[in-house]
Amino acid sequence: MEDAGGHRRNTVYVQRLMTGVVFVNSRSGSAEPSAEDPSGAAAALGVRVHVLREGDDLGRLAGEAEADILGMAGGDGSMAPVAAAAIERDLPFVCVPFGTRNHFAGDLGLDCDDPLRMLDAFVTGIERRVDVGRVNGQLFLNNVSLGVYAGLVHRREHHRRRRELFARAKALALSLRDHKLRERFVVDGRPVLASVVLVANNEYTLDLYSLGERERLDEGTLVLYAARGLKRLRWTETRAKELEVVAPRSPVRAAVDGEPALLESPLRLTVEPQALRILVPAGSGS
Repeated sequence: MEDAGGHRRNTVYVQRLMTGVVFVNSRSGSAEPSAEDPSGAAAALGVRVHVLREGDDLGRLAGEAEADILGMAGGDGSMAPVAAAAIERDLPFVCVPFGTRNHFAGDLGLDCDDPLRMLDAFVTGIERRVDVGRVNGQLFLNNVSLGVYAGLVHRREHHRRRRELFARAKALALSLRDHKLRERFVVDGRPVLASVVLVANNEYTLDLYSLGERERLDEGTLVLYAARGLKRLRWTETRAKELEVVAPRSPVRAAVDGEPALLESPLRLTVEPQALRILVPAGSGS
């Protein structure tokens, strides 16, 4: 199947009588449970529900679940462990946007304002194939970032755990105070001086100040964006199937799909074309 631009969309229409499970992060992006919990709607469709509790190993639960379809109701930070299990088991994956950050769902073309409708994909979904990235073997769906933004994410998480007010504003202020605006990275042997280095699973649209959205998730490429400064970012791009990034220190503070991580340098990043089988509701993201 081709879109208006002549691109192959890798879309398969299927009928399925399969068992599904959806993992629900009921506190995704918030200190309080969400009022629009998808558990009831999922159960009404015959989908088994597992509401995550503190200490649950999401990757292990998804890897061991007795189901033919794996789903995740949460934000960007919750998706990758279940997606990784789906790839490992060659099962389809359902993304239910249920967090404060739903960039992956938005780039898929899903309606993030109507997350309960995404559950229909368990019953009458359309299958697509999309790419995933890996950094030092860890799967990511959106991007891996280093530098000022990664420092902000680590600060935000620290303050969130201490339940301080205005954590995001404090994180930014502390990052600017403590973090050098430019650091020296080495990308495939080439020195890069940047305040932010971001490696994306497929290409983002760019404006003068920020990254936008991804129009495609199946072009099989990594794109490294490096930026200097903070208020007026000037982006440079590098495209590749594989990348090696040497950071100024190891381990290095990173943000993987917007979540804090410590990664050993050098970082080895790869893309796995069309590795993830995504189910979306008919009429969404096709």
